[in-house]
Amino acid sequence: MDMTTTDGIDFDAAAPRRLRYFHGRALNAPDLTGEQEYLQDKLRRQVRCLLGYGVAHGLFVRGAPHDSGSADVPAETQDKDHRYGPPRATVQVTAGLGVDALGNQIVVPGDCEVDLWQRLPAADQNTEDPPKVVWLGVAYHERDESPTRSVFVSDCGATSDCEFGWTRETYRIVVTAKPPEDDERCDTCEPLPGGHHPVLWLARLEPDWHGPVRREGIHMNIRRLFGLRVPTVITGVSWQHGKAYTVDEAKRLLGTNDRAGGLRIEFSAGVHADGLQPGVLEVQVIEGGPGRSGGSWFMGGEFTRKYTPGGEPAQDRYTKDLTWRQTTRESLQVADQVCVRLKTAFLLDKCCRPVEGTNAGGRVPKIDGPRPEYDHCRRPPSGIGPWTSGGGGGDVFESWFFIADDHGSGDERS
Repeated sequence: MDMTTTDGIDFDAAAPRRLRYFHGRALNAPDLTGEQEYLQDKLRRQVRCLLGYGVAHGLFVRGAPHDSGSADVPAETQDKDHRYGPPRATVQVTAGLGVDALGNQIVVPGDCEVDLWQRLPAADQNTEDPPKVVWLGVAYHERDESPTRSVFVSDCGATSDCEFGWTRETYRIVVTAKPPEDDERCDTCEPLPGGHHPVLWLARLEPDWHGPVRREGIHMNIRRLFGLRVPTVITGVSWQHGKAYTVDEAKRLLGTNDRAGGLRIEFSAGVHADGLQPGVLEVQVIEGGPGRSGGSWFMGGEFTRKYTPGGEPAQDRYTKDLTWRQTTRESLQVADQVCVRLKTAFLLDKCCRPVEGTNAGGRVPKIDGPRPEYDHCRRPPSGIGPWTSGGGGGDVFESWFFIADDHGSGDERS
């Protein structure tokens, strides 16, 4: 009996039965089919509840092939006849392995070329106003193969003249113009959102429809990496880690003279706002420069928004960003180091798990800023960017910047 459904694990169902073998027993097709179903259900249940789901390897979405060079050709230089032809946009899904929310393994054995327009549902194929954004994913699919004829006729019922001898466990490509629902479950054994058959979403695309899909139009940050949960992480800050700012620039960053300013930190998902209490974020200044140095002091400040514990409406209880500004008048000096620490273990997400705050390699990016180039580890271990915090449990988020003179001396020290 299959206990694994879109409604979650049916723990009220009858206990699973396992086929027994003994000398002289007669076996028929239902017996062997039942044994396959028992093993498949057990494997799906173990993967779903004990390991989780998501992309385990590969399954990257690429634009035009690298050797064609067409991905870098400006749109205005494309063939004009082609640009006014029927809609067409092609991407590639690389080989890889994933597991859907039911525990089914999805194997893509080789690179797959996808025509986005052909894969769109008919209702979304409006040539006059094609969708500006589409979502691409893969889903588990079974296909019967190898038709064959039965050698014996069953005495217990009608037998088809032709049966399929094998079932191919494959995949199907899903493209839609409707934003997919977020999986906000805290437990992978719980029912799926909407009870629909699960799709492993790989990318959000902004196709041209009359030219190649360019790299900047492929956003793979919607992918769920394989695991029991998607951790809440820090996705951006309002300063560049390790950079040197002038005193005036630092004052603007800290909101010293501007009540609307301050240090800003963004999260990937909502966190309980009542966790933003005094002491959760601290700014330490380490004195530098010629002469005596090494002394330090803590800057006074506060969060710019006041959060009421258990506030209503419900959405006011969560926030996806915070802003902290200086409220005291201590002054910064050239060569000072300003260290920002956010104790993310004290910030809980909607599933009451701590924010993963480890600033791996100091690479949490500046909000709306250019991505810095690195000589090594240019991408996170997942293979897609930009970097975020995470990988070390709750931990403490740490970052710093320096104070330079008006000419920017000491810029980019770290």
